[in-house]
Order: sequence, then structure tokens, then C-alpha cells
Amino acid sequence: MSHSGKKTTEADRSLDPADWGAFRQTAHALLDDCIDYMETLPDRRAWTPVPDAVKARLTGPAPGPGRPLDGVVADFKEMILPHATGNGHPRFFGWVHGTGNPAGMLAELCAATMNSNCGGRDHGAVYVERQVIEWARGIFGFPEGASGILTGGTSSATLLALSAARVGKVGAGLRKAGMEQGPQLVAYASAEAHSANTKALEIMGVGANWLRPVPVDANHALVPERLRAMVQEDLAAGRQPFCAIATVGTVNTAGGDDVNAVADICAEFDLWLHVDGAFGAWARLADDPWRAYTNGIERADSLAFDFHKWMYVQYDVGCVLFRDEAVHRAAFAARPDYLAATTRGVSGGEPWYCDYGLDLSRGFRALKVWFTINHYGTDELGRKVSDNCRQAARLADLVTGDPDLELMTPAGLNICCFRYVGQGGLDDAALDALNAAIVLQVQEEGFAVPSSTRIGGRYAIRVAITNHRTRLSDMDLFRDRVVQVGRELEGRS
Repeated sequence: MSHSGKKTTEADRSLDPADWGAFRQTAHALLDDCIDYMETLPDRRAWTPVPDAVKARLTGPAPGPGRPLDGVVADFKEMILPHATGNGHPRFFGWVHGTGNPAGMLAELCAATMNSNCGGRDHGAVYVERQVIEWARGIFGFPEGASGILTGGTSSATLLALSAARVGKVGAGLRKAGMEQGPQLVAYASAEAHSANTKALEIMGVGANWLRPVPVDANHALVPERLRAMVQEDLAAGRQPFCAIATVGTVNTAGGDDVNAVADICAEFDLWLHVDGAFGAWARLADDPWRAYTNGIERADSLAFDFHKWMYVQYDVGCVLFRDEAVHRAAFAARPDYLAATTRGVSGGEPWYCDYGLDLSRGFRALKVWFTINHYGTDELGRKVSDNCRQAARLADLVTGDPDLELMTPAGLNICCFRYVGQGGLDDAALDALNAAIVLQVQEEGFAVPSSTRIGGRYAIRVAITNHRTRLSDMDLFRDRVVQVGRELEGRS
């Protein structure tokens, strides 16, 4: 029956449950299961491989007739939930994976309930995103009137930023005319910068060859004098430098460029300054000396960063801020007749976010950020960022004090890179193979999840901590296990 008491016909039937009471029971039980899972994360394996039998069950065509919801939930609990990436575990140190948080979990439920399209119009979700952007503007010292938009992550935020940089320095006319005429555009970034910058320029049609890799110093920071010389060389060759990218928190080592020095060069040559702060920007909330990594970030024309990394928010939610709202809008605004704005009704609510990015259909990403910052506050979140930096420094001290280990580079912010060297006598190729085996073993046994990189061409065990559950004691446990596994593989146990 319908709400009006009239009989529901086949054409009137919705996807809502026929028995809301039964649905409520299933939902409440599942919520308890999810809370239980999150509560017991420290006691679980850091990673559990997906069995072949599960992989086989997760193949095949889509079902025709539907199944009872209880059965679908049971499959989720059996096949999917136990085989997460593991990034909620306190010893998940791989790549730069954030953990999520309990408040954010509830926010995701609320956002899914509302199912808002945040491309525009006048509704509550849009105002939540505006508040989140305003909070970020204030934290990073951008001026009043600066704009921003939430994205899927820093990679898409970088594409928006560099697209706006091109409009800001070349003109909005290129949106129609393209790049058929005019000098070759050139951008600059540290040799340690993230590949997202290259990918953005490829997508834009500027070309990867025209992102100049600027050499770095011993601290893996861009050398400003080399940047200035490269800009001068391109100008002399008739090219058009338009953007320099400063990185705060490089992926390999968490090194940081001197943003003020890069900003001075941008001012000298009228370049757009973009700052890649994917995770490192949040050192802005940390104690000194780590906060100093962000000095000068407020001078950027655009700043890209993620909430889902060092703000511990559930995936996915990144952000990009723009100093000049007019340039930001000029790069993306496009409103056909069917999206015409009004001063009243649902079509009000100007400005619309679809005029500031690529997507018209946009989910309610802002709510999990809003829940997280409201609940924990920037003071506590900043303390956790500082804690992660202290943990990386602790691991570096442990490595330095252990004759079986070698620190590959000084710990920067929240990243420590080292390798097992044992009793000596092994060349770099043998040590590379041994350390790769150590990483795989500690991952596969579920003890911890480090990742790897190369420092000076040599394989390094890489520990990146963006985890509010990690404790100082986890550094001791991890060091001990790496040494134990290394000795076993060396045949010294």
C-alpha cells in the first residue's frame, strides 16, 4: 500500500523496503558490526590478502533477480570487510594513506542519506562545503575573497590549479582557441615533485616535456638559483614560462621546498605559484619545527591538499584554494540554458560549484570534513600531526642506533627511509633484494605495512605515518621486527 492508503501498482513501486522494520534491524546490526571493526582495528592484522576463492566469487555477471539484503550484508562481512587495504591499522605505514575516523564514518552515513548533488543550487550541503573552504582559507592564510573547491584528491586538484594558472597567465581566450598559436608554455617543479603535476600538463596538452625538473639539494629541496636560471633560459629561447610548483612534503622523503624563495622568483618573472601540499600542507597545524615547512604557503596563487591524508578523513576528499576567485571562475564557468541561475527557489544559491571545476554532479564530500573538524577541532588534529612527526623522528633515532640498519636520509616531517644492512659484506644489489624481501614478509604476515622507494638509486624501506592510531611504541616494534626478519633471511637467526 502507498502512504495514502491506496493500492500501489507495478508502475508506482519504488526501491524502498517493503518492511522498514526489517530494514532497520539489518541496518542497526551492520552499524554495530562496522563500529566493532573500527574499535578492534589495532588487534587485527595490518593487511590480509584476498583469498583466491573470494576473488573467484567476486567475478561474474550482474544478477538479474535481486537478493535479500541480509544475504548481501553477509557477503560483505565475509568477503570484503576482512580484506581492506589495512590503512586503519596503527602499523600501516605504506605510501601516504590516511586512516579515516569514527566521526567521519557517521558523516558518510549522513551524506549518503541526503544524497546531495553539490554541483550547485540552494541547499544545505553547498553551505557546508563553503564553510569547509573558508576554514581552509583561514588556516592557510589566504586572503579574504579567495575561492576553493573540494575534489577527489590532490591529483584532480592539481589539474584544476594548473588549468587556472594557464588562464591566469595566458588568458581565458585559450578555452576556445586552444594552444594552436603562441609560444610554448613551460612549468617548473622540483625533481622530487609528484607525478600528478606531469599528468596534469599532459592532460592539458602542454606536454610532459615542458615540465622542467629543477635539481634538488642534499635535503631534497628545489634549488632556487637553478629555477631562476632555467626560467631565464626558456625566456631567451622564446618560450613562455607560466607556472612554478613548490612542494611541501615530497612523497619520497617529506622534503620541503623553500616556498618563499620560489614565490620571490615567481614575482620576479610574473609566474603563477602553485603549491603541492598533498599531505605536507597540514604541518601548518603542527608544532615547530614542523610548522616551518609551510612558511610562505600563504603566498601561493593556488594550493592543493588532501583532507583524506593527514586530516584523517575518510576517502576521498581533496581541495584546491585559489587566491584570485575571478581567475578561478574564468577557467571553468560554463552555464547552458538548462542551468540558468535564479534569485529564488532551488536554482538560486549562487555561486555554483560547477563553475569552479570539472564536475556538475558532485557528492557531499564536505560533510565528513565538517564532522571531523567540528568534533576533534584543529588543536587536537594538529597534535596528531605533530605526534606523527615525533614518531618518524623516533624511528630515525632507533635506526641510527642499530648496527643492522642504515638511515637513508634524515627523517622529514612524517617519513623515515632506511634499509637493513646486517653484518656487512653485501653489495647494493644484494641489499636491494634483501630489503624488498623484508618488506614483503612483514606485509604478508600482517605485522605492518611499509612501502618502498629508492634513495640515491638504492632500495629503501619507507615509513610514512598519517595515522592517528600509531603510537611511539609501534616504532620500536617495527624496528625490532625488521631486524628479526632481516637476520632470518640472512641466515643469522
